[in-house]
Amino acid sequence: MAIAIRNSLLTYSNITKMYVFHPLKAIILPACLFSLVLFMSCTNSKSNKDKSNPNDSAFVLEGLSIEQMQQKFESGELTSRQVVELYLERIATIDQSGPGLKAVLETNPDALQIADMLDKERARGMIRGPLHGIPVLIKDNIDTGDKMRTTAGSMALSERYADTDAFIVQLLRAQGAVILGTTNLTEWSNYRSNKSTSGWSSLGGQTKNPYILDSTPCGSSAGSAVAVAAELCMVSVGTSTDGSIACPASMNAVVGITPTFGLISRSGIIPVSKSLDTPGTFGRTVRDATLLLDALIVEDPQDSVTSKIKRSLPRSYTALLNDKSLPGKRIGIEQSLLGGSDPISLLLQNALAALQQHGATIIPISFSQLYYDINESEHTVLKYEFKDGINKYFSNCDCPIKSLDDIIAYNEKHSDIIMPFFGQDLMLEAQKTNGLESQEYIDAHAQLKTLSAQLKELIESNNLDALCGVGNAASGPASVAGFPSVTVPMGLVNEIPVGLTFFSLPYSEARLLSIAYAYETISKLRTAPKFLPSKEGQL
Repeated sequence: MAIAIRNSLLTYSNITKMYVFHPLKAIILPACLFSLVLFMSCTNSKSNKDKSNPNDSAFVLEGLSIEQMQQKFESGELTSRQVVELYLERIATIDQSGPGLKAVLETNPDALQIADMLDKERARGMIRGPLHGIPVLIKDNIDTGDKMRTTAGSMALSERYADTDAFIVQLLRAQGAVILGTTNLTEWSNYRSNKSTSGWSSLGGQTKNPYILDSTPCGSSAGSAVAVAAELCMVSVGTSTDGSIACPASMNAVVGITPTFGLISRSGIIPVSKSLDTPGTFGRTVRDATLLLDALIVEDPQDSVTSKIKRSLPRSYTALLNDKSLPGKRIGIEQSLLGGSDPISLLLQNALAALQQHGATIIPISFSQLYYDINESEHTVLKYEFKDGINKYFSNCDCPIKSLDDIIAYNEKHSDIIMPFFGQDLMLEAQKTNGLESQEYIDAHAQLKTLSAQLKELIESNNLDALCGVGNAASGPASVAGFPSVTVPMGLVNEIPVGLTFFSLPYSEARLLSIAYAYETISKLRTAPKFLPSKEGQL
């Protein structure tokens, strides 16, 4: 989760400072594959090189898409086991050592066994779907009923194992994905302190941005985005409450999809807010992120919100992607982001020009202030819903933690390791709330609902297909309104990635994804990370 500050701009130098950057108030401004034999020979010939330095030699799977990987599986050039082995080795050499990205909290001890099973199924002609044999990492606030822990990054849950898979993890397993491991996050999905450090957890340490290692990876789904950017997996799952998919996608030059609220189940996920939480997907391309999204859209009897979807949904959003979708599209841009001469503003101007050159009409619109106006109401809703959700989630947990009060007490007792950099002021404030029957909560919740209505009226009255912007000028309003958004790489400023976010009305994913796909196709602005050690000298 990333609660946005109610400003539409931040200086570029501020957003790159990992230890100053405020993720709870986050805003981001404006090869082919060789055969395994060749891979082994290349590895042997470079044995004198430092394998922990990702810039020293190319990763053999670098740049492959899910569909290209499936072609390699079908041709027999690779097996799922071999791919899992390659990713596990890369995690060991550049995530746990080398640059020490700390994007992965834990790898699945059963991953190779699962890959073997899926390879055997493939040999029998049994293909479960587009994700068959594909390694996927998931954020560590999502339950896995296996040998991995689910901890929300907190030492308080360091020995906690979930009894069952979250619903979306069940879906991934059923469709043949290999759950490769879990990813680091801003502890408790960034609902602990107003002074938290983006991508830091007491259990996992500090996740690093692979572009410049001492720059912010953004939170709270930092590990999920970094893992995809650094090719520790093909795709990953994150969660968002207010910008926690869009922000790390932007800062790590990957695609992040935050779907319509309720489109994907939240059951089995450690909550922040029942009104705003949603899982989403990360990929290096729109197509890969959409393939993963397709796998997760199933009604869940345990999450009543998923059953409230009234519209018929397409069987596959991937099948509807159209890279020629821009002609005739009307796209609104937050007008406060226009006219600047700083590097990020220039990137945005180039992006808008590219959209126009390929047939879109750009309409300056003022919409971000609507989001900033509900600052206090959002804060109120979150503190009430966090306590309510945490208490319900842990009430039957087979672990020492049974409530928010238990978490606070644990943090105080172990403050030297839990709170060396920042405290738990948000948790203390949430603990003081007195239930969702409170009039203060009811009024604040009603106020949040006005944002959805205002944005809907704005989009419809201007006949817009989508709105767009940079950072929380776009992702913030979309998140709180429950609208879907897609963040796509827009380029680099002094080696730091910047993303462009598109959003639109609920259940408009097909149109929205095609707009993002078309922009990605014409811009081709994603570049692989260089794992630069410091931003000093870059600005």
